[in-house]
Amino acid sequence: MAASYQIKLIDRKELASETFGCYFEKPEGFHFNPGQTLRLTLLNLPETDTEGNTRLFSIASAPIEKTLLIASRTGKTAFKHHLSSLPIGSQVNIRGPFGDFLLHKDTSRPAVFLAGGIGITPFRSILVQAKEEKLTHDFFLFYFNRKPEDAAFLEELKNLQKSDFKFNFFPVMTSAEGHLDGEKFKKYLNAKGLTNYSSPIYYVVGPPAMVNALRDLLKDVPVDSSQIFVEEFEGYGVKVSLI
Repeated sequence: MAASYQIKLIDRKELASETFGCYFEKPEGFHFNPGQTLRLTLLNLPETDTEGNTRLFSIASAPIEKTLLIASRTGKTAFKHHLSSLPIGSQVNIRGPFGDFLLHKDTSRPAVFLAGGIGITPFRSILVQAKEEKLTHDFFLFYFNRKPEDAAFLEELKNLQKSDFKFNFFPVMTSAEGHLDGEKFKKYLNAKGLTNYSSPIYYVVGPPAMVNALRDLLKDVPVDSSQIFVEEFEGYGVKVSLI
C-alpha cells in the first residue's frame, strides 16, 4: 500500500510559458521508480471547486535527485491557482508512488518516447536516471510543442543529448513545422540508424487530444499496438494503458 507523507515546498520556478515547476523536500523512506506518479493534496485552501484539492502528478525528478519535482500548466481551477501561488515553506500531503509506466529492461530494444507539452515529465525522470545509471538502451525522444517557449526542460534535454549518453532528441515545433506524419517520423529515426520499426518499445504521454494524434502517427508507421504504452493526462488524472 502506498504511504502518505507531509512535505514542504522548497522552491517554484517557471519552466516554460504557462508552465511552472514545484520543488518539494523528499521525505525519508519515499522511494520511486522513474516514470511513476504521486498524489498531491493541498492543505487549508481558502476556496476549492468541484474538482477538489487533490491531483495525480507524474514525478519529473529522478530518484537520484534530492528533491521531488512536479510540473503544472497554469489554469483557472482553484487547485492550479493555489499551487502556482503557494508560499515557499508551505506543507502539502503526498501519497505514492503509483504506476507502472516504466522503462523496459531489455537493453537490446530501443526506447522511443513521444511527449506532448506537459507530458514530458515522466520522460525527464527516466532519462536523467538512465544517464546516471549508464543504461545502454538507445533512447529517442520526440517532444511536441507549438513553439520553443512552450517546451519545459528544452535546454536541459538539448544538453543531455550532448553528453556521453545514447540519447537522440527531436524537438518538434508544430507552429513552424506542422504535424509529423508517419513518413517524416521514419526519416527522423532513419537518420539516427533506426530502420527496424518493430524493434523499439514506444511510450506516448500527453493530453488526450495529443495522445490520439500520436496514436495515429504510430499507426501510419506502422507500429503494432503491443509495442506501445500510453499515459494520458486527463486534467490531472493519469491513465496508463496499452493502445
